[in-house]
Amino acid sequence: MSVPPKYQIRAVHTDTTVTVYQAYRPEIGLAAARDGRFPAVWKRDRMTWIKPSFLWMMYRCGWGLKEGQETVLAVEITREGFEWALRHACLSHYVRGFHTDRAAWQRELKRSPARVQWDPERDPHLRPLPYRSLQLGLAGEASRRYADEWTVGIRDVTPLAREIHGLVRDGRLPEAGRLLPEERPYPAEDGLLGRVVGPEPSELS
Repeated sequence: MSVPPKYQIRAVHTDTTVTVYQAYRPEIGLAAARDGRFPAVWKRDRMTWIKPSFLWMMYRCGWGLKEGQETVLAVEITREGFEWALRHACLSHYVRGFHTDRAAWQRELKRSPARVQWDPERDPHLRPLPYRSLQLGLAGEASRRYADEWTVGIRDVTPLAREIHGLVRDGRLPEAGRLLPEERPYPAEDGLLGRVVGPEPSELS
């Protein structure tokens, strides 16, 4: 099996939507899944991070067992919105040789409604892999549009997370693998990632 490129978006996607993952405490997560939209208590003025990788989300939330992250959501959003965020994003960290200088990066960071960082992808045991997974942070306009314009569906996938976790824990990896969402390379034509892919930063090693 070939190793994916170092920087590549892999996601469940259709012609019009892409699925990302988040995890919340039940008061927010269950309400969002029930209503298909984020409740008023969800703070639209705060930075929120979305993740197209199911296994990276499992790493982040501990299979839905971490406090405050007990409800795992699969959020289906429009590709138009997802790509708008990427085209208006900057890297979340300064990279020498990619940015003109640190001050220029700080100015870009301040005015950008989205930011990107690339973290090691994870295997079913949540061990790091030698290629990266996209984390997309949304703030200000991007956060509000995500919650109120781009989201077309929200599902509670906590039971799926728990089932896969149980199979992995029991060493039944082929069965676990068959339950994992089928994430395919996301098309990134027309310079979609041009602003957010630079030399591999030591900060993410």
